Amino acid sequence: MNVEELIQTAIEARSLSYSPYSGFAVGAALECRDGSVYVGANVENASYPLCMCAERNALYSAMMDGKTREDFVALAVVADTEGPTSPCGACRQVLSELFPKEAPIYMSNLHGMVQKASVEELLPFAFDGDDL
Repeated sequence: MNVEELIQTAIEARSLSYSPYSGFAVGAALECRDGSVYVGANVENASYPLCMCAERNALYSAMMDGKTREDFVALAVVADTEGPTSPCGACRQVLSELFPKEAPIYMSNLHGMVQKASVEELLPFAFDGDDL
């Protein structure tokens, strides 16, 4: 799958967002080596700490289907923002442990802007199992 197709899949996943409180719909698409793609959208809750981001929904869905870090090729995340949207801090932390360090993360918006980064670029001093 090329970058544009992955981003388009994330845009389509965004339509599944449940975001009645913030109105900030986010979609994500996670590509695996075998060609499978897992999507996620943010899901809000009136009790805000119980909300779940699109990126983590896609990643956890893939893991529940038996995928591991070694299976993940690329991730796209999309929102209706002025510039490319970026994973939040919680998603960066989860990605730092469960997503390949050098795999591309494509941050985009509905206007076609795209920025590429790796987990290490997004969270250079990640807390991990070695810190325990």
